[in-house]
Amino acid sequence: MTAPVVTRFAPSPTGFLHIGGARTALFNWLYARKHGGKMLLRIEDTDRARSTTAAIEAILDGLKWLGIAWDDEVVYQFSRAARHRDIAEQLLAEGKAYRCYATQEELTGMREKARAEGRAKLYDGRWRDRDPSEAPPDVKPTIRLKAPLTGETVIEDQVQGRVAWQNENLDDLVLLRGDGTPTYMLAVVVDDHDMGVTHIIRGDDHLINAARQKQIYDTLGWALPVMAHIPLIHGPDGSKLSKRHGALGVDAYRAMGYLPAALRNYLVRLGWSHGDQEIFSTQEMIDAFDLSAIGRSAARFDFAKLENLNGHYIRNCDDRVLVTLFEETLDYVPQGADIKPKLNDVTRDQLLRAMPGLKERAKTLIELIDSARFIFADRPLTLDPKAVVLLTPETRTLIGRLRATLESVTSWSAETTEAAMRHFAEQNNLKLGAIAQPLRIALTGRTTSPGIFDVLAVLGRETCLARLGDQSSP
Repeated sequence: MTAPVVTRFAPSPTGFLHIGGARTALFNWLYARKHGGKMLLRIEDTDRARSTTAAIEAILDGLKWLGIAWDDEVVYQFSRAARHRDIAEQLLAEGKAYRCYATQEELTGMREKARAEGRAKLYDGRWRDRDPSEAPPDVKPTIRLKAPLTGETVIEDQVQGRVAWQNENLDDLVLLRGDGTPTYMLAVVVDDHDMGVTHIIRGDDHLINAARQKQIYDTLGWALPVMAHIPLIHGPDGSKLSKRHGALGVDAYRAMGYLPAALRNYLVRLGWSHGDQEIFSTQEMIDAFDLSAIGRSAARFDFAKLENLNGHYIRNCDDRVLVTLFEETLDYVPQGADIKPKLNDVTRDQLLRAMPGLKERAKTLIELIDSARFIFADRPLTLDPKAVVLLTPETRTLIGRLRATLESVTSWSAETTEAAMRHFAEQNNLKLGAIAQPLRIALTGRTTSPGIFDVLAVLGRETCLARLGDQSSP
C-alpha cells in the first residue's frame, strides 16, 4: 500500500507572500487534494534577523484569501532547532560528519582561490580527516557533512527530468554553524522527513539545494521525497520578474481588485497546461492537475491576460457575492474612506440592483467600485472633465425639460422612465442618444455609466429628480 501524499509549502517570513510563492503553494495544494493527501505549511523562520511577525501574518492571510487551506497546525522551523542539532550530533558521532575549525580568513582565501581557478567547489576539506587536537583554541567549529568525494548525486525530477551533479564539485556542506545554530539545508531535510513529506514541489531556484539535501538524506539512510522543481515566473519580456511586471505580494493583487478565484485560475495556468482550456473551476483544477504537465521553461506573467480573466470571473459572479466582495475591498483602497460610511440598507440594495449593469464593464473590483460611485455621490455631483465640457447652457435647458417630463412618471422603473424618454424624443424629433447623455451627466457626473434607464431605476425617483434639478436650467 502506497503512503498517502503529503506536500508542503515552506515560505521564509521575510516579506509578503509573493506571486511566485502563491503559485508554488497552489501547485502543492492541488497535488495533495487530487491524491486525497495533505498539504502542510511550514514557516522557515530560522533567519531571526529578517523573520517578522507581520510577514508571517501576511503569508497566512494571503493563503486564506486565495482559498488555499493547509492541513494540521503550522510548523515553525526555529522551534525545532534542538531536533536539528541532535541530528548533526548523531552524524558526528557516527563519523559521517566532522568538526571544521577553518577560520573566516581561511574560508575567504579558499573561495578566492577556487574562483580564480574556475572551480565550483569552494571548501578544500582541510578538516575532513584532521585530528581535533590540532584545532586552534579560539575557533568555534562548524559541523560539516562528510559528503561523497567521487561518483555523482542524481535527482530524478518530475519536471526537470534526470539531473546529475559530480560529487567532486560539491562541498562538504555545513550542518551546524559555529554558534550552534542549524543551517537551512539540514533543517529542511529533518523537517521534511519528520513531517512525512512525500513530494517536494518548489521553484527551480532550489534545484542546487536538492543535490545537497539528497546527500544528507543518503547519509542518514532516509527515503528521498519525490521532487518537482517548477520554472520561475518571468516578466512579459522574458526577463526576471520584477515589481513592474507583477512581482508583488498577494495583498497587492487584492488591493488592485482581483478576485481570489480569478488569481488562482491565472496562477494555475502559469507553467501548467491542460490542452487549450483556460477557465477552470476549483474542482476542475484538482481533477486535472498533474506534475507531468508542468513545462520546463519559465512562465511569462501577463497583466492583460489576468485582467481579462478577472473580468470573466466578475461577469459570472453572483451579484450578492459581488456586493460582499465590493464591501471587503473598500478596506484596501483609497475610495473606501468615502464610500464605506455611506453603506446602509438603502445603498446596499441599490448596489445589488445595479450590479448586473456594473459588472458587465468592470475588469477589476476597483473598476466596479469606481463605476458604482454615482450611487454614493453627494449632491451636487462633482462632474468629471469630459462631463463639464458637454454641460453647455443648451444641455442644461434640455435637462430641465427632461426633468419636467420625468416628474410626471409615478410608477418609477427602468421601463416606465424609458417609455417617457422615448416619447419625449419622438415628440421633439431627437434621437434617444441625444437624451441619454445629458441624463447620464446629470445623474452620474460622467459620460459613461451602466444603461441610463437602469441608473434611473437604481437611484429612484426622488434622487433622480433632485440631481436633474441641480444641473438644469428652467
